[in-house]
Amino acid sequence: DPETAKRRPHFETLTPIHPIELINLETDPKNLSQRLVNLVNPIGKGQRALIVSPPKAGKTMLLKNIANGITTNYPEILLMVALIGERPEEVTDMRRSVMGEVISSTFDEPTENHTHVAEMALEIAKRQTETGRDVVILLDSITRLARAYNLALPPSGRTLTGGMDPIALYPPKRFFGAARKIEEGGSLTIIGTCLVDTGSRMDDVIYEEFKGTGNSELILDRKLAEKRVFPAIDVQRSGTRREELLLEEGTLKMVWTMRRMLSAVGSTEGIELLLNRLAKSESNAHFLATLTKQAAAES
Repeated sequence: DPETAKRRPHFETLTPIHPIELINLETDPKNLSQRLVNLVNPIGKGQRALIVSPPKAGKTMLLKNIANGITTNYPEILLMVALIGERPEEVTDMRRSVMGEVISSTFDEPTENHTHVAEMALEIAKRQTETGRDVVILLDSITRLARAYNLALPPSGRTLTGGMDPIALYPPKRFFGAARKIEEGGSLTIIGTCLVDTGSRMDDVIYEEFKGTGNSELILDRKLAEKRVFPAIDVQRSGTRREELLLEEGTLKMVWTMRRMLSAVGSTEGIELLLNRLAKSESNAHFLATLTKQAAAES
């Protein structure tokens, strides 16, 4: 409606606050990716989450599971998947397995297409958020988007290590920084992937620039992936800031108990043990209850 559009506030004038409403990804008890993300990296409406992944660590599969958890439990949320510089077959696979809107620019397309796709997705998301709607963007990947801007923008004359122009980091930061929970209503959640251990110095620079800009970090571990342990999440290094705003007090205490028990075991053995236990329980609530009972019995 044109009249409503006229009265719509500008995105920049809206008040950003900490995410306070949890997006519950749990759908099928057998889907351990969704359940593990819920436990170690709770995602709220308005979260700015970074998935840090080495090659072949299962990030695409994890993104698909997150997307399906959102569309199943929250059909009212507008889900957009922005694939930048991906392989064409990955784009087809994502389109067929995710109910949301998939916008893509494959690696064989011009650099301008990459930046255009990202900007288009962001502008659509902002306009929807202004009307009070909850929007989620899954971006794969921030690294390739920053590389695209590095090629597309005119050089500033300064260069960081690895051949990165500092000016090329601003647009992807603006994209990632747009994620926020809006006090007046609505939210824009962005879950972006960042590539590490690729052998490229430029990719390391991009990761260093984005490290700490999000309020949730999910770290994938190559060693776990090589052992065929999926999801290959490094539980000790992953986490969400201000998770006490998303989880109930009882659940939060149980999650902290779980983390203490895992740190005593060690990361590799711990995650295998955790996935084993999760597979045997029918829900996260049931798993946490049995874990707390065990901890109480041991103490």
